[in-house]
Amino acid sequence: MRAAVVESPLKIRIDKVPLPVPDVGAVRVRLEGCGVCGSNLSAWEGRPWFNYPLAPGELGHEGWGIVDALGSNTTKFKLGDRVAMLSYRAYAEYDVASEESMVKLPENLRNHLFPGEPLACAINVFRRCRIEPGQNVAIVGIGFMGALLTALAAQSGVNVIAISRRKTALQVAQACGAAEAIPMEDHFRIIDQVNTFTKSQGCDCVIEAVGCQGPLDLAGELTRERGRLVIAGYHQDGPRQINLQLWNWRGLDVINAHERDPAIYLRGMEAAVEAVASGTLNPAPLFTHTYKLEELPEALNAMKNRPDKFMKALITL
Repeated sequence: MRAAVVESPLKIRIDKVPLPVPDVGAVRVRLEGCGVCGSNLSAWEGRPWFNYPLAPGELGHEGWGIVDALGSNTTKFKLGDRVAMLSYRAYAEYDVASEESMVKLPENLRNHLFPGEPLACAINVFRRCRIEPGQNVAIVGIGFMGALLTALAAQSGVNVIAISRRKTALQVAQACGAAEAIPMEDHFRIIDQVNTFTKSQGCDCVIEAVGCQGPLDLAGELTRERGRLVIAGYHQDGPRQINLQLWNWRGLDVINAHERDPAIYLRGMEAAVEAVASGTLNPAPLFTHTYKLEELPEALNAMKNRPDKFMKALITL
C-alpha cells in the first residue's frame, strides 16, 4: 500500500509498505480519506522532540473508510461496513484500529465525507462547556472547531460572539448562528465590543480555539466573574504564561477540554454520527479543501497559512 512518510521537517515522501495486519480485537480499514489536523503542524514544521522519519501514515488520525479485514475476536463489524475511526497512521491507503475505536456510519451517510475524530472533538468540547440557554458565549478562533462549536452553541439557545482574524471565517460563524462577529484585530477594542454586547457583564463561557498565547490572554479577559474558560486550542508548541491574578480574582473555572480517554472519544463520535445523520449538524460546508495523498505537503501548508475561505482540509483516497 501507499503511505505518506514525514522524513524530515517540511519534507514528505510516499512509500510502498506492507499492508497492516489487524491484531486480536482489531479491524483493518481501506481508507477513503483522512482529515488534516492543526496538531500535525508541529511535526511538519519540526520541533526538537520529534525523531524523524515518522512511521508510515503517522500523524493521520481522522480517517474513515471501508472495513476490509477482521482480526480474531472481533464482533462489532463485518466486511464492507463503512466506519469512522480513531487511529494514528491514516495518511495511507489502509490503517488498523481496535473495534472499540470506531463507529459504523449509517446508510444515509454513505456519500458523506466523514472525519469522525474532529467531529467527536467538537461534541466533547461542547459537552464540557456546560452552557445554558440565554447565556453569552464567546468563541475565540473560528476554524473548523470554532465553527462547529458556534453551530452547536447557537442551536442550544445561547448568544454566540464569534471572534476571528479572518473576515471569511466570521461570515461562516454568522452562517452557523453567531449573534455577533468581531474581527480579532485590537485586543482592547474587542473587550469593549464584548462588554457592549453583554451590557458589561462579560461572557458566561469563553472557548479559546486557536492555540496561541494572544487569544488565550483575550479569552481570560472576556470571561465574567465565576465564568468558564474552556481551552480547546492545541497548545503543544511551547509553554504559555497566564494572568493567574485575573483568573484567580474572577474565580474562573478553567477547563482543558482535550479528550484522551478512548471511550469518551468513541461516545463523541457516536453522537457526531447521530447529529449529522439526523441533520442536526452539517459539517459538509466546512470541508473546503481536498487533496490527494501525494499532496499532503500542500494540505499541511494550507492548514498553516489559511488561504481565503479555508476551514478544513481533507486527504481523499
